[in-house]
Amino acid sequence: MKKSRGRTGRKRRRKHLQGFMDGVNCSHKLEYIKLKKWLKDRGFEDSNLRPAEFLETGRGLMATKALRAGDLIISLPEKCLLTTGTVLSSCLGGYIVKWKPPVSPLLALCTFLIAEKHAGEKSPWKPYLDVLPKTYTCPACLDHDIINLLPKPLKKKAQEQKMMIQELFGSSKAFFSSLQPLFAESTGTIFNYSALEWAWCTINTRTIYMKHPHRECFSLEPDVYALAPYLDLLNHSPNVQVKAAFNEQTRSYEIRTNSRCKPYQEVFICYGPHDNQRLLLEYGFVAMDNPHSSVYVSADTLLKYFSPLDKQRKAKVAILKDHDFLENLTFGWDGPSWRLLTALKVLSLGADEFACWRRTLLGDVTSARNEQRALDAAAKICQFLIEETQHFLVQISQLKRDKENLKPHLALVEMLRSEDLKILQKSSEILCNLNLAT
Repeated sequence: MKKSRGRTGRKRRRKHLQGFMDGVNCSHKLEYIKLKKWLKDRGFEDSNLRPAEFLETGRGLMATKALRAGDLIISLPEKCLLTTGTVLSSCLGGYIVKWKPPVSPLLALCTFLIAEKHAGEKSPWKPYLDVLPKTYTCPACLDHDIINLLPKPLKKKAQEQKMMIQELFGSSKAFFSSLQPLFAESTGTIFNYSALEWAWCTINTRTIYMKHPHRECFSLEPDVYALAPYLDLLNHSPNVQVKAAFNEQTRSYEIRTNSRCKPYQEVFICYGPHDNQRLLLEYGFVAMDNPHSSVYVSADTLLKYFSPLDKQRKAKVAILKDHDFLENLTFGWDGPSWRLLTALKVLSLGADEFACWRRTLLGDVTSARNEQRALDAAAKICQFLIEETQHFLVQISQLKRDKENLKPHLALVEMLRSEDLKILQKSSEILCNLNLAT
């Protein structure tokens, strides 16, 4: 009797653990019940997926049954999609049509989201708005101290992203004011900076690509956005492939998987072959062991290892600049990229080899000496970046102890920097083996 009870206990524990690994079903939560009912009223039927909370990825969708390659994961009817067409058919439409110069499709969608969120219970989109994140972790929303901990190229893009939202806010104030007849409260209170930042991040992180014909009432910026309730709960994995497109016959946005998925496991889609810096910039997260990830080498770091006394240095830098070899120089899981090594080879050319720069740019071997110099420089740069990354990780670790309120954002940057360190250590190993071989 005792034996059998022990076995059942072990089985139960194993089942509980398995349930935790698979994800905790959330379809009983009121917000999801309301969302599913709202979607059903718009013609959406779904038996493949259910909302769940996962240990690694947080909120996502789990499979209710086994999915095979080629299976339709989700088919969301056009009526469920939020597009500029939705905005124009709302009470904002008349104001957008009249406004000159025309607003961008992006601003129209931002305005709609802010207005509907403000409408609260009265908004027909409330069930969707209720499941949207309240805050985002895109660099645009991060504290200045956090942005300073990002790798240089990402820090620059994060600052540009922040500036872009600030400029959009500044240039939209007059348009927001024109909407005053629609609201009892002041539009300055409703359409404030944090509301626009939230709406911009919602669109930037969650829209699917869907081309719409140009309308005269909008600026010439491409109208390619559609918010897809429920579908946007699907998380990204760099290791899956999907086919996603709007089906003109069924008038639905459809996603088919090219991968298998077991029942109760998380269903993933792929947002594209993005590295972690791009994922953090555009979507506010980092993917562990991302095969597309790389560490960028800035032009300043690159040139640090070449003598300013080299008479041809200026000419070499000009050549690299003219042929676009000072950007996108990286270390990856398979070592220094071809572009990085090529740039290093050009900078390593001796005075007697300088005339061969065209051949070097095309990938030809100039000399064994040049090859060795380039490898040595790559190893030094890699070591410098390892030390720099370790320094930042120590800094982040200290800040996590001192600044409790910034912990989630610091953890995100820590993940990015830790992945960078793994890539650089792997590259260092590869360079060491290459040096041994030569």
